[in-house]
Amino acid sequence: MKIYGASGHGAVILDIFVNNDIDVEGFIDDKPLTEYKSLPVYSREDIKSNDELIIGIGDNGIRKKLVLSLEHIQFINAIHPRSVVSANVNIGVGCAVMAGAVINTSTVLGNHVIVNTRSSIDHDCIVGDFVHVSPGSTVCGGVIIGEGSQIGAGAIILPNLRIGSNVIIGAGAVVTKDIPDNSRAIGIPARLI
Repeated sequence: MKIYGASGHGAVILDIFVNNDIDVEGFIDDKPLTEYKSLPVYSREDIKSNDELIIGIGDNGIRKKLVLSLEHIQFINAIHPRSVVSANVNIGVGCAVMAGAVINTSTVLGNHVIVNTRSSIDHDCIVGDFVHVSPGSTVCGGVIIGEGSQIGAGAIILPNLRIGSNVIIGAGAVVTKDIPDNSRAIGIPARLI
């Protein structure tokens, strides 16, 4: 098993695997490194078709670009043992659920989603592919988040709203109404910018 991304986010994913007693062979990175966190760093050319891999990069766009360029790779999930994930949650592939995160019943996570440290996704939410729910954010019940969106650190999304695709919700924002595709929203209450 390898982690693509020898940097901070990759190190947090390594910690998830260590806490689950799962061995990590090393990192993959485009930077010319030989070692990171006492593990070898391989180049992209060293990826084998039978490798188990997770993308350890927080940026949604970069994560998506890498996934689309890596054909026939088996992507795996990293779920911290000190997260709380309901047995009725449907999780795609390549997802990372960090320490202290809570995902409640009947929620669906797409592929390559990050549910970061101490964030919360309540019941009956649908989270699209390549979404990043940043540390300390709260997504209330019945929310739909479109592909490629980022919920900023400490943001709050009120119940039954729709956050479009490729949206950025600013840190600490409180979202009280639907947010359209390809937009940014900040403030309390959140307003489009």
